[in-house]
Amino acid sequence: MATHEREITGPVGLCLPDGRVDPAAIGWSRRPLHRSSIPGWGRTKRWEYWCVTTPTHLVALTVSDLDYLALNSVYVLEFGPGRRREFERTAIVPGGRGVRLPDTVAGSAGTRPLVVGPERPVRGQVRIEIGEGPGGTRLRARCPGPGRVPVEVDLFAALPDGHETLSVVVPWSERRFQYTSKHTARPATGTVTVGNDVLPFGDGAWAVLDHGRGRWPRRVRWNWGAASGRTDGHTVGLQLGGEWTRGTGATENALCVDGRLTKIGRELVWDFAPDDPMAPWTVHDGGAGQVDLRFTPFHARRVRTDVGLIGNRTDQCFGHYAGTVRGDGGRPVAVDGLLGWAENVRMRW
Repeated sequence: MATHEREITGPVGLCLPDGRVDPAAIGWSRRPLHRSSIPGWGRTKRWEYWCVTTPTHLVALTVSDLDYLALNSVYVLEFGPGRRREFERTAIVPGGRGVRLPDTVAGSAGTRPLVVGPERPVRGQVRIEIGEGPGGTRLRARCPGPGRVPVEVDLFAALPDGHETLSVVVPWSERRFQYTSKHTARPATGTVTVGNDVLPFGDGAWAVLDHGRGRWPRRVRWNWGAASGRTDGHTVGLQLGGEWTRGTGATENALCVDGRLTKIGRELVWDFAPDDPMAPWTVHDGGAGQVDLRFTPFHARRVRTDVGLIGNRTDQCFGHYAGTVRGDGGRPVAVDGLLGWAENVRMRW
């Protein structure tokens, strides 16, 4: 089941001095090893996306720097029995003033925290703090919520010793490339407070990270799925990608079973109805035997934007995965009700 892709085992720079991708950086690793500095300006995209789930609610934080503007957002969804509440606050920063994501190795402890937004946000403002430290990452956020009640996020996403994650460089060309570091199945603790309501994140809370640095084409589309939790006696993290990596010789596909990463070099097959995202999805590896999953959504987050330089069509569905996956050991793991998401995105940026 070994992938054809090259495994990187030592530190490496992402770019050459002239801004082209360094050929030595193309490959994947089990922990973040790339120094992600990108010289120059233009078509550079940098972001941090965290989503922390529980069986009844979730929160997602996004900090993104797109060169000519920044988008920072807080998203909260409750979906427990008798509860359905959804809230999103997005701050748009023209020119990206005050939002400069550091060119550091994702997950490196001891770096200065990333802080965007005012201390006391009002109206459409958002404050997000992401800080690496011993044992994991502290996630904090603050913004006005529904009915102008305050929303406060204070979570800790642990990174247990030896827990492996996926980092990979996807090259479209020498001048167009993406470094992504995807973390799944990181146990989380803390709270999200909406007005007087406290949403606890404890046993059964899991964090997923999408850390991205790269230079992108003007138009692109992608599928992304992720899920984390306990199933069949194992702690399982699913990292499933599609469409945007096709033809590059790289994928962002991996399984994390009990902290051990299995890299999947095969492109996955995504079967879903773009016009009906709430219908069941299937994701599989064409019969190779490592991934055979069915995704059943219970909620769709739909975003439609067409403003100036940016056009975005996103269907992000939250739901549960079922089926079978196989890690490097070859033994099948039954996936039963693993909470996560699947998304279909078309982007002009």
